[in-house]
Amino acid sequence: MSYELRLKLSEISHALLPSSKRQLSRIKAFTQHMNHAASAEHTQQYWYLQQWWILIAGLCLFSAILFISVSRSINPNQIEANYLKDVDPQIYSLLNGELLTPPPSVDDHLVNEAITQAMQLQSTRPLQKTQFGITTNSLDIEAIGDMNSQLNTQMVDRKWSRMNPRYKQRLLMVFKIMKEKYDYEMVLLEGYRNPQRQNMLSANTHTTHARAFQSYHQFGLAADIAFIHEGKVVISERDPWAMRGYQLYGEVAESVGLVWGGHWKSIKDFGHTEYRIPNLKKTAEMAIKLTTEGQLNISTH
Repeated sequence: MSYELRLKLSEISHALLPSSKRQLSRIKAFTQHMNHAASAEHTQQYWYLQQWWILIAGLCLFSAILFISVSRSINPNQIEANYLKDVDPQIYSLLNGELLTPPPSVDDHLVNEAITQAMQLQSTRPLQKTQFGITTNSLDIEAIGDMNSQLNTQMVDRKWSRMNPRYKQRLLMVFKIMKEKYDYEMVLLEGYRNPQRQNMLSANTHTTHARAFQSYHQFGLAADIAFIHEGKVVISERDPWAMRGYQLYGEVAESVGLVWGGHWKSIKDFGHTEYRIPNLKKTAEMAIKLTTEGQLNISTH
């Protein structure tokens, strides 16, 4: 530090010090005066000063209330519940105001193993009709996509945080029914899908025809699921046990107002469901709105 700067700071300090001492002396005298006026024997004499005590007490009380309000922990479920109560009273009524909690995310390596197994089944087993009269001519199309893109787990969002509560709570209800009624444990393969990934998948017309912002995935209103069987993820519809699960999944999903991809004509997508909002404007702005509204923090779910 230069000599001139040190000298300047020293002058400022010496100038402020007497002023600070005077201010501290005034504050000390005022405090003593206030304390003296608060005594019982001076109630009438210093009544005007005692109003200050009332004001200070009121400010302290208000500050305490404000501090508690700001520092109190916020329940994300309550925020979602209030949102659903306003915009979707049907599902709010079915849930009795108690929101369901998403299960833990599936490990990526389990999904990758399931994709590899599904690809092997695809290449080795002939086409055949299932017990439901459905010819299995593909994998769980949109959920798997092509193998290379699915194995790029950096592009796949397997969290529940960016799903709109209207769809998320319906899907969680389906998860619960499938487990309790049919003993099928399900996992989320992909929920929200960014526009870049959607465009990449749409390059393969056997996977999806929807480009960016044409799919409900971009709006937090769609997801692809798989099943857990004996500790492994199963996504191939050529597995009879899994195909039975897909059929039950479609029935349960439709019972709570979701659209099941297994009934589509051009590309059957057995692991896919979506929630369709009437007259939805499929724009980037609407995608941001629907994937964030009704949630505390999209990075925490």
